[in-house]
Amino acid sequence: METVYSYQQLYNLTHQVFIKMGFSEQHATTACQVLLSADIRGVDSHGIARLSGYIRLWEAKRANAAPHLKVIHETPSTAVVDGDSGLGLVVAPYAMNIAIEKAKNVGTGWVSVQNSNHFGIAGYHAMMALENDMIGIAMTNASPLVAPTFSNERLLGTNPICVAIPAGNEPAFVADLATTTAANGKLEILQRKDQEAPLGWIQDKDGQPSTNPHELKTGGALLPLGGDREHGSHKGYALGAVVDIFSAILSGANYGPWVPPFPAYVPMPVGMPGRGIGHFFGAMRVDAFRSADEFKANMDQWIQRFRSSKPVDPRQKVLIPGDPEREMTAERMKNGIPLLAAVVKDLKEIAGKFEIPFN
Repeated sequence: METVYSYQQLYNLTHQVFIKMGFSEQHATTACQVLLSADIRGVDSHGIARLSGYIRLWEAKRANAAPHLKVIHETPSTAVVDGDSGLGLVVAPYAMNIAIEKAKNVGTGWVSVQNSNHFGIAGYHAMMALENDMIGIAMTNASPLVAPTFSNERLLGTNPICVAIPAGNEPAFVADLATTTAANGKLEILQRKDQEAPLGWIQDKDGQPSTNPHELKTGGALLPLGGDREHGSHKGYALGAVVDIFSAILSGANYGPWVPPFPAYVPMPVGMPGRGIGHFFGAMRVDAFRSADEFKANMDQWIQRFRSSKPVDPRQKVLIPGDPEREMTAERMKNGIPLLAAVVKDLKEIAGKFEIPFN
C-alpha cells in the first residue's frame, strides 16, 4: 500500500524538521534538496525514508546540526575538508563547491572529506558540476556491511561512485552506482514489502548464498558487485576498496571495518583510526582538455549512437546511464512521490515528535 505526496509536501516537512533540530536556514535548505533528490530520481532507499535515521544520529550526538565546515589542508587543485560531524547532506555540497571553484581556477579540483556522515545519493553531488561544463565525480565510504570476495567478514560499505558528464542537446550522462550488487536500502525496501532478495545480493553468516533480506541482522553480509567470483565479485570488491581508500585514507576519515555505523543504536567500532565517514569529490573543466562545444557535440553523438543500438528485445530500449532517473524525476515532479505505508507511518511519528502538521 502506497500513499502519494507532492515534492513540496515532503520538502515542507523535512525542512521544518531540520530547522527544529537546529540547522541554519541555508543548511536546512541544502539538506532537503539533497535528501529529496533521491526520492524524485527514484532512489527511494536514500531519500526521505532515511530521515528517521538522521534524526537518531542527531539524538545520539553523533551528527552535528550546526557544523563549522572548514578546509584543513589545500593546494591550488586539492583540499581536505573537516565536516565537524555534520550530516553529509550539508558537508558534501560544501566540499563539491570547493572542487568546482578549484577547477574554475586551475582546470581540475579534488576534495577529500573527513569527519562527516551519510551524504544521501552520490548523483546529487556529482551533478553539481554539470552546469559549469564540468565532469563531476562523487564517492563515499559507508558502514561495513560488505564481505570481500572469499570472506565472511564485513569490511567494506556499499561505497557508491557517481560520474556526471555534460552533453550538448542530449541529457547528461550520469552513472550513479553502488559497488555492491545491491545497496542496503534495497534490502530495507524488500523487508517493508515482505519480499525475498535475489540470489547474489547477500550471504549468510557462514558465507553461503541467501535470499533472506533480514540476513544482515544475524551476521550475514552484502556481496560486492558481481555476487561471486565466477561473476566478477573480485572486481566489485576492488572498486569498493578504491572508494574506501580515496574517501578515507586520503582524508583522515575512518575506513574498512572502522567506519561508523549508520544506525545510531549500533555501538561505535573500537580503535577507530580516523574521524567520521569520508567522501571524495572531483570536478574537471572540459575546456581544460578540449573545446567544451566540441566535447559536448561528440557526447551527443556518443549518446545518440548508443541509445539507437539494436535491442535484444524490441520492448526494452537501450538506456544511457541517467535515463531512468531523469524520466522518474519528470514523472514524480508531475504526479507525486509514492511512499510505502511503513515510511508514511515513520514520517507521521516524526511530525508528531516535532509538533509539525503532516497528513
